[in-house]
Amino acid sequence: MSLPPRETVVLETARLILRPRTLDDAESLHAAFADPELMQYWSGPPHASVEETRADLARDAPEWRRWAITLKGDDAAIGVVAAGEKRQGNVTEIGYILARDHWGSGIAREAVSAVIDRIFVEGQRRVFADTDPDNKPSRAMLERLGFKLEALLRAEWETHLGVRDTTIYGLLRDEWIGR
Repeated sequence: MSLPPRETVVLETARLILRPRTLDDAESLHAAFADPELMQYWSGPPHASVEETRADLARDAPEWRRWAITLKGDDAAIGVVAAGEKRQGNVTEIGYILARDHWGSGIAREAVSAVIDRIFVEGQRRVFADTDPDNKPSRAMLERLGFKLEALLRAEWETHLGVRDTTIYGLLRDEWIGR
């Protein structure tokens, strides 16, 4: 059973515009999706072509909303934040990817924070992220945002790297509002 989709509204931060991601973003996002280091912890291997990136962007599940991360004044997508509602009115999973040129700039944290704000305003009580235990930068960002390590699931995913463990990080609305 899939949940009815929520609207992917435009979100704005000090430096960013997060707008609904489209198939037209394939060209600007391809560099990120083709980057072997960036894709190391993604659910699939690096993309070999823009057409592969476009096909991947077309495989949306209706319960997932995807925002293109753009810098104010430049509509080119430099990353994506996604939110998939797992239980209506209760729990949402988030995921994100950001082009290497923008690593270490705080953009991922700013973009993910804006989406978390939106999720909690909509009434969700819990947000979680599923990340590879070896993805130290992603885990560190989640912890800086106030997420708590809730679980290590052994041999959870079969990926292009083989069978991988996963760590689950969770954040409750009351923890976020209290920050």
